[in-house]
Amino acid sequence: MTDQAAGSGRLDPGHPLLTALAPLLTRVGGELIEPDQITAPGDVPLVWDGRTVAGVRLPTEPPAEAVGDLGRLLAELAAELGAPLRTLPRPEKQRAVRLLEERGAFTYRKSVETVAQALDVTRFTVYNYLNRDRG
Repeated sequence: MTDQAAGSGRLDPGHPLLTALAPLLTRVGGELIEPDQITAPGDVPLVWDGRTVAGVRLPTEPPAEAVGDLGRLLAELAAELGAPLRTLPRPEKQRAVRLLEERGAFTYRKSVETVAQALDVTRFTVYNYLNRDRG
């Protein structure tokens, strides 16, 4: 990648391309990364007028259990909270678990594992959040 293609190495949050893509990235759980951080095989460079203004890092493939209704619940919750679930601070992750429980997410097979992966925490942590709310 040339210096011209790489851009300045800094994200411009006001850039029209990044502004336009923000709702989509929230919905799919992607994150914007600096142009010089585009290193993973799945990273997608965002090019505007011949210059890479940012990159998109998509989440790893969701588990099969997350494709159906549980996946829909997770995607809707990320959109509602305005950020990919794995990027939320701890109190918001606790709130997310509470909301998922209220919406019946934990009635699905292997849901704790799926939610843990979506939040980027351990299963043990999800159980702790659930027990805290129940206790």
